Amino acid sequence: MTPLTAIESGAGRGIGRRAPGRNETLAMLSAVMALMAMAIDLMLSAFDEMRVTFGLDPTSNEVAGVVTVFFMGLAVAQLFFGPITDRFGRKSVLYASVAVYILGAVGSALAPTLPLLLVARFVWGIGAAGARVVATAVARDLFEGVEMARAMSQIMAVFVLVPVIAPTVGAGIVAVLPWRAVFWACAIWAIAMAAWTRRLPESLPPERRRRLNRSDIASAYAEFARTRSTLWFSIASVFLQSVFTMYLASAELIVSEIFGRRSAFPMVFGVIAIGFGVAALVNGRVVGRFGVRPVMNAMLVSLIVGSVLLVAVTLASGGTPTFWVFMPLLGLLLAQFMFLMPNMNAEALEPVPHIAGTASSLSGGLRMAGGAILGGVVASRIDTSLTPFALAFLVFVALAAASTAVATRSTRPTG
Repeated sequence: MTPLTAIESGAGRGIGRRAPGRNETLAMLSAVMALMAMAIDLMLSAFDEMRVTFGLDPTSNEVAGVVTVFFMGLAVAQLFFGPITDRFGRKSVLYASVAVYILGAVGSALAPTLPLLLVARFVWGIGAAGARVVATAVARDLFEGVEMARAMSQIMAVFVLVPVIAPTVGAGIVAVLPWRAVFWACAIWAIAMAAWTRRLPESLPPERRRRLNRSDIASAYAEFARTRSTLWFSIASVFLQSVFTMYLASAELIVSEIFGRRSAFPMVFGVIAIGFGVAALVNGRVVGRFGVRPVMNAMLVSLIVGSVLLVAVTLASGGTPTFWVFMPLLGLLLAQFMFLMPNMNAEALEPVPHIAGTASSLSGGLRMAGGAILGGVVASRIDTSLTPFALAFLVFVALAAASTAVATRSTRPTG
């Protein structure tokens, strides 16, 4: 009997209703993960209004701080949520983190200045951290090996629907309401998600919970650090996250200012996000046929070749390539990340199921913190030229490939 089958047959009776099946469970986990995406993507269309409100130059990328600060809160808080969810279970931590998430969203909506908005966004990131740790830990509780990679791909496929529609929804909200309404919309989404996940049974039984003391936490952290595949797949994901952070923080500036297609930004962002979703669905199928690591290796080679092409195209045009060359190529490269991120996450957690919450938090915290710092530094240097973006893209992908090589050396592949 698989963990999920056991839960379906035995859990949920305490709340007087039939436990959700596999598809609904994955949909719930996707909704939990989408809390993070909503907090970022819904507000991208409001960047212009933020600049006006806070007296910034129209080409200023200072508002990108609301993305990078959010990621910093997300990163730092995961280090604490992991051991807590291994001690107290998944659902109690989920609801506590949702409460903090709502507090951050409301605080952002009410913040009168940019510095106070950044503080609220940091708090908001803390709330999103708990939700993300819980979703990943539950997935590891219920699935193993290739099945987890497939489950994470399905979660990501639904998860990326948010970037498809969120910028358009955000633009619609901003068109009829003050731009701060996008923050209220996120709070409403969190409340709806919390109500739905009441149907989700607790996946960590009391006998599997760890004590919350210094020695146990230190032991779990040490095991994470000395488990080669766990550590190095996590490091590889840092560099891939750096690319995502760099893209998210600068996408609006690139499309609206560098390419002069402001009105097309929601559509461009959505089309690229559709590529994420399609790639995630395809990944769920191909890993079952070819195995996780062969798929990752093939995608890393493809990404390096594509990144070199991106740099060549950018440098040949003096830093301002044409829209119809740069953006389709960028979208194709970013879609390939969906053949890497879910699989790296599954491979990182595969050897450490007994500390899934702690390992998920450490891996996620490392990824988000490193990605926010590295990606944020590059994003802040983008103004009228795409050369920093293209060069950083290549460097980060190359470092991810090198880290993956270390992770896979002398370790057993999944599947």
